[in-house]
Parts: sequence; C-alpha cells; structure tokens
Amino acid sequence: MENIAPDLRRKTMKAKGKVFKYNDNVDTDVIIPARHLNTSDPKELAVHCMEDIDKDFVKKVQPGDIIVANRNFGCGSSREHAPIAIKASGISCVIATSFARIFYRNSVNIGLPILECEEAVKGIEAGDEVEVDFDTGTITNITKGKTFKAQPFPEFMQRIIKAEGLMNYISEK
Repeated sequence: MENIAPDLRRKTMKAKGKVFKYNDNVDTDVIIPARHLNTSDPKELAVHCMEDIDKDFVKKVQPGDIIVANRNFGCGSSREHAPIAIKASGISCVIATSFARIFYRNSVNIGLPILECEEAVKGIEAGDEVEVDFDTGTITNITKGKTFKAQPFPEFMQRIIKAEGLMNYISEK
C-alpha cells in the first residue's frame, strides 16, 4: 500500500499527510458523481473523486493525504465506488465525526481506514499536516501540536485494512 506505511519497529500502520476538510453530509454522489459510474476501475474513479464539491481536489491530492469531515460522511447510496475512488485518489485515511453505516462497512471491505473522532474534527483545519496511528487510534495534528484519541479498529478489522481489503484478507487465509 503506497500511502500507508508499516512501521516495522512497532509493527503498526500509520498515515501522514495534508488535510482536505469538508462539512456535514458529504454524500456518495458528491464523492463520485453518478455520471462516472460506468466503470469500476479505481484509477478512472479517482480522476473524478470529489469533483462536485472540490473541483481542484484531484489536482492537489497527494498520496498519504487525509480527508477530515463533520457528520454523516458517505451518506447516500450504498455503492462501493465512493470509498474506492477516495482510496485510489491517494487518500490514506478519512476522519469524521460520524459515517454513514454502509460507507463505513464498504470502506473496511476495500481497505480504506476511517476513524470517528469529533475532537479531532474540531481541532484540525484544511491544510494541516496530520499523522494517524491506526493501531492505537492516535491522531496527531503536527501543524498545531495537538493529539486526539479515536477508538482504534478491533484487531480483525486492522488485519483487513493491512491486507488492503476483505477479499485480499480472505485470499491470504
């Protein structure tokens, strides 16, 4: 996984990148507009990721960057295309106050790490540099020198994410 690097000394998974910040109710039609659903190719979906809410997103996003959003991120349809587009764009993690449940499950299934942490959302701004330790749930805003604590994934979900998705995890077993 190019945007999430294992720290071999501690055997943890971390992400580090610049923040793109969004408000409440970012729905799947904004994440990947329905007019682009004629493909399931992750690279093709990534080209159109977030274009209806942030037309410059795909020009600015770099591998490892992080999305931070308020409540109900990923609401709308149940399509897996939305987390696939986000992951393929280079985003290493999404932090939000809350996620739509189907988006949450789809994200885990495709290996996109997501964390719920209202304090982090309040304390992180667009453009901040943030580091996330997925094993501990520690979110560090490097720009502001503040640390937040999210609930880490249970061990089995961490293994799915480290395998880059449920299908890879099952194949490895």
